Amino acid sequence: MSSNPLRRYAEKVNHYPAWLSSRLLTWMFRYKVKLAGTARVDIVSTDFSTVTFRQPNYKKVQNHIGSVHAAAMALLAESATGFIVGLNLPGDKLPLIKSMNLQYVKRATGDMTAVASLSDEQIQMMQQQEKGEVLVKVTVTDANNIEPVVCEMLWAWVPKK
Repeated sequence: MSSNPLRRYAEKVNHYPAWLSSRLLTWMFRYKVKLAGTARVDIVSTDFSTVTFRQPNYKKVQNHIGSVHAAAMALLAESATGFIVGLNLPGDKLPLIKSMNLQYVKRATGDMTAVASLSDEQIQMMQQQEKGEVLVKVTVTDANNIEPVVCEMLWAWVPKK
């Protein structure tokens, strides 16, 4: 696999204590993805095949009923899936979101958590194929462990020019 700066950084900071690793990953992600910084999306942890993101329910991301806004939930799911894809792509490939399908099925309460994961087969395919696409599994839950939104995120990758 060719050099991937995101993966190298994550491997380095994952050797630190969990609280510090989480803060360093979050800081880097918010710096690179400005909207995630504005919404204050947090990276909780990653093992390189799974990542956990958190969206605190604070005033700037709330809707009219006081829960996390639908757009903030979409940002959370897209960020988690994009991060796990970015970690596993070779450095000479560019990840691109191809489609997002979100179905809001229940009312959310409190902070939101997104867990995105890739299978070993998906990771292997991403590292071997010049270009392709992968449907990334993501589960978004609220503070009561209810899944208020059902998501499908289709990511593609192409060679960097």
